[in-house]
Amino acid sequence: MAVPIRIDDVVKYFGSVHAVDHVSIEIEPGEIFFLLGPSGCGKTTLLRTIAGFHDVDSGRIFIGDRDVTSLPPHKRDTGMVFQSYALWPHMTVAENVAFGLDIRRVPKAEAAARVARALDAVHMADRASYKPNMLSGGQQQRVALARALVIEPQCLLLDEPLSNLDAKLRIEMRTEIRRICKERGLTAIYVTHDQKEALSIADRLAVLNGGHVEQVGAPAEVYRRPKNRFVAGFIGEANFLDGKVSAIDAAAVTVETALGKVVADAANVMREAAPKVGDAVTLCVRPESVRVLPAGEAGENAFAATVSRFSYQGDVAQSVLAAGSLSFSAVELGGAATVSQSGAKVIAQFPRAQIVVL
Repeated sequence: MAVPIRIDDVVKYFGSVHAVDHVSIEIEPGEIFFLLGPSGCGKTTLLRTIAGFHDVDSGRIFIGDRDVTSLPPHKRDTGMVFQSYALWPHMTVAENVAFGLDIRRVPKAEAAARVARALDAVHMADRASYKPNMLSGGQQQRVALARALVIEPQCLLLDEPLSNLDAKLRIEMRTEIRRICKERGLTAIYVTHDQKEALSIADRLAVLNGGHVEQVGAPAEVYRRPKNRFVAGFIGEANFLDGKVSAIDAAAVTVETALGKVVADAANVMREAAPKVGDAVTLCVRPESVRVLPAGEAGENAFAATVSRFSYQGDVAQSVLAAGSLSFSAVELGGAATVSQSGAKVIAQFPRAQIVVL
């Protein structure tokens, strides 16, 4: 049965370094929850405090209705999948998977049945007698996942499990991890610095920076409505345009920028305090939201630009557009690209509904 996880005002220091800074997060039963952020943001430290590998300096951790803050790792009923796989080289696949059951002194017949189920879940039943050095990186990661599943934990903890795999295997394993967690009804906490990994697997995610949480939400919410410039710049690619508010009403915010007047929907203001006329703001527009139009087109938030760099990538075409001293990125579907070469004169348009005011 899936359980909730509650992280209540957790603080962790390493010497004078504030690794986790008063973090509070509530994770729903059966949710795949990602901790996302750059190196050194505290995401792995937070995961390891949940697992029990680090003591907290203050705060509480609850798994289900149990306060596990002071419990050792083996009493927290969690399964851990490590970045390095951590497989015993002298053991077979089946023996590696059974290791946690042996430690728990599970009867041999029951252990064998559970190992078989776990290997079947990760599609590795036909490799049970293999040694780790006979497996590919993706297969080794499946074995590490089976080893975590076989103890039938209340929650699954994953520490950048796909970082050692090539691009194609990462995409394949993303699907597998989500399938297994949902089929088994597991609550999972997954650490990564890979934004695409988080956006494609997570039910919700938390973006961390400097030990504290910047934003929590569903992937689409965090991507489309980032709360600040750090989140917008970390989750995917973003164009930023600074300016000052020149007019505001219930429907729209008008901002004077180096490009000229830009109008954004008032509903897309993400600042905690509503901006006032004269306030400095930053506008955020995702590259795929920039419309590239033929030269001579006119409309709201439309500006003359020159294609300074063009890259055709098959499924998409990416342009870097220059307008005065500014440059910004635009992404179009490859078969529908407006331009196909550098130096072209175009119009760049920012649809007001796609502009976020920070």
